[in-house]
Amino acid sequence: MTDPVRIVERIAWRGGRLAPGERAIPEEAAIAFTYNGSSYAVMMATPQDLEDFAVGFSITEGIVASPHAIEQLEVIEQDIGIELRMRLTEPHASAFHERRRYLAGPTGCGLCGIESLDEAMRAPASIADNVMFAPQDIMRALAALESQQVLNAQTRAVHGAAFYTPSQGLVAVREDVGRHNALDKLAGALVRRGVSGAEGFAVVTSRLSVEMIQKAAALGIPMLVAVSAPTALAARTAQAAGMTLVAVARHDGFEIFTHPQRIKEERTLHVVAG
Repeated sequence: MTDPVRIVERIAWRGGRLAPGERAIPEEAAIAFTYNGSSYAVMMATPQDLEDFAVGFSITEGIVASPHAIEQLEVIEQDIGIELRMRLTEPHASAFHERRRYLAGPTGCGLCGIESLDEAMRAPASIADNVMFAPQDIMRALAALESQQVLNAQTRAVHGAAFYTPSQGLVAVREDVGRHNALDKLAGALVRRGVSGAEGFAVVTSRLSVEMIQKAAALGIPMLVAVSAPTALAARTAQAAGMTLVAVARHDGFEIFTHPQRIKEERTLHVVAG
């Protein structure tokens, strides 16, 4: 498999002078998704965790509802890119052929195989309101994600997506040059392990656009945390889905944009001596 990191020579100008050296940079490859012999999308992505990518993308894009609908998955490496070759069970195979398209998407494309505005603006799944988190959970998740972004530590050029539960901490972390790709890979990792999205929340190191909300909602994730601000449409979509949207999450705190009832501040009981 192609190495996700490449060491290249470069010349740096610092301190008023030029000096030769090396830099680790992330690899980027064309990744083709094919179902039952038909092409669906070509994405530019980091060539690692590709099984997770295939399963997560298939679920978050609505091609299948469960990994069990994919009866076969092959990762075929070619000179010009990598093919994620999947075979779907019925009736999913027939349903796919009704909507098949050929599409070449840019890095991190989030609206793949979309044929209409109705599909692009599809209503997200409704999120159950039966879980609570503390502010400290969010801060711990942010700190843990930063320390576990191995590829970004080497390159400073990739996005990360992680899933956190209060009882287990970070359950999974995935990285990619595309923010949607990182979230898709995380989705695949969770469903392949049988982890329910309702058990915790997701953290991403990118901005939040509407398709990020739609992808998280497809897994039933009740809260999405991001280091950057959301778009207005993302906030409206999260509100309608019942998802708690936390953004501008940094070392000094965060901002809650929708459904704040899931976050309960821990209060210390002060006893005054008589």
